This record gives sequence, C-alpha cells and structure tokens, in this order.
Amino acid sequence: MNNLYGIYTLFKKEVLRFSKVGLQTLGAPIVSSLLYLLIFSNVLQDKINIYPGVSYMQFLIPGLIMMGIMQNAFANTSSSLIQSKIAENIIFILLPPLSNLGFFIAFVGAALIRGLMVGLGIFICALIFVPTIPIYGLLWIVLFAIISGATLGTLGLIAGIVAEKFDQTSLFQNFIIMPLTFLSGVFYSIQKLPTFWYTISQVNPFFYLVDGFRYGFFGQSDIQPSISLEISLVFFMSLTIIAILVLKSGYKLRS
Repeated sequence: MNNLYGIYTLFKKEVLRFSKVGLQTLGAPIVSSLLYLLIFSNVLQDKINIYPGVSYMQFLIPGLIMMGIMQNAFANTSSSLIQSKIAENIIFILLPPLSNLGFFIAFVGAALIRGLMVGLGIFICALIFVPTIPIYGLLWIVLFAIISGATLGTLGLIAGIVAEKFDQTSLFQNFIIMPLTFLSGVFYSIQKLPTFWYTISQVNPFFYLVDGFRYGFFGQSDIQPSISLEISLVFFMSLTIIAILVLKSGYKLRS
C-alpha cells in the first residue's frame, strides 16, 4: 500500500511539473502541429491522394497527433531526469523506498498523460480546419495512442538516465527520435517511397505505431493492424525490460 501511495505521489509530482508550464509543454506542440497541418495541406492537398475517399488533410491529422504524442512523451521523462541531475535534487526522488518498477510506472505514466493531452489537443484544434475526421475503430486509436506514449516515455526514461547534460538528450532527440518520426509515414504513405526508403521504413518501429493508429481512423493502412500491434508491443516490452534493468543496476543514478 505504501508503495502504491509512493508511486501515485511521484506520478502526481511529474504531472504537476509539466502542468505548471502548460503553455510550453502542451500549448507549443499543439501550435507546431497545426502549422504543419496548414502548410503541408495547402501545398499538397490537391497533389496527393493516398486512400480512396480520404483527403490529404484528413490523412495528415492522425500522423500529426501521433507525432505529438511520441515527441512529448519522450521529452517528459528525459527532461525531468536530466533537470533533476543538473539541479542535484535527484536524491530526493531516489530516497523514498520505491521499487524500480514503481519508479518506472510513475515516470512513464506521467509521460503518457502528457503525450495523450497533447494528442487530444491537436485532434480538437484540427477539427476547426477539418470538421469531419472519420473514426473507424476507437479502440485501435486508444490502444495505439497508449502504446506509443508509453513506448516513447520509456525511451525517454532510458535517455534521461544515460545522459548527463541537456545537449546529450538533444542528441537522442535530433538523431534518433526526429529521424525515426519523419521516416514513419507521418506525412505520407510508405507505399509511395522508393524501394530503399520503403525498406528502411519497414524496420522503423515508429512506422508501425503510426500506421496502426491511422488504421483506427480510416480502416485502411499500409500494413495489417494486427502485425503493427504485435511489433509495437514487442518494441515496448523490449524497451521496458532494458529500462527496468538499467534502473536496477543504478547506472548513473545511484552509482
């Protein structure tokens, strides 16, 4: 029971941390996504037709929502840990008798909440420009949104533990998260890509998160959603095991 209360307390602390700067953590990514929507849709709306009966603006919106969820879930855990390291108050987070799993649940749970809030904000604001966004299967949408937020929150936790400075977390953001996101089919269908980039996209785990999420809106996707779900779960579980093992070792936290 004490452990559950401790997990909840750490989770609440993390949620309050990003909520207090909501304009930066929630408002800014929503505005950025809307700018992507307006710019790309105005340029490509009449030139690209990916799924029958689906306009390019409609196609783009699930990708932007997923990009918002993933990037902000990653940013939450990585920035929180690195801030605590630099401020040298990480000891106050590690001092309570929380298990490694409890620590993991609190941090990744808060990252998931931030990612979902940004994703929901993008969806609501996008309705101003595209009032009719089809929803084929709400369960698929919710399922992939949760898996994506948890996966990137876990990846951010690993990055926050490994990094010692903000510029090191920026390396993760700029050289791993951003390229994988842009090659995941956020702005296009990978079926339109040349053979080389199509092959690269197929080994990109972010692609399966985006494609499965988009299936929930249109009932159409580049890959069968069941395959996307299996690969996404394997990716998430693999990162979870790595994160728990790193926490258990105390690497750059307790050592």
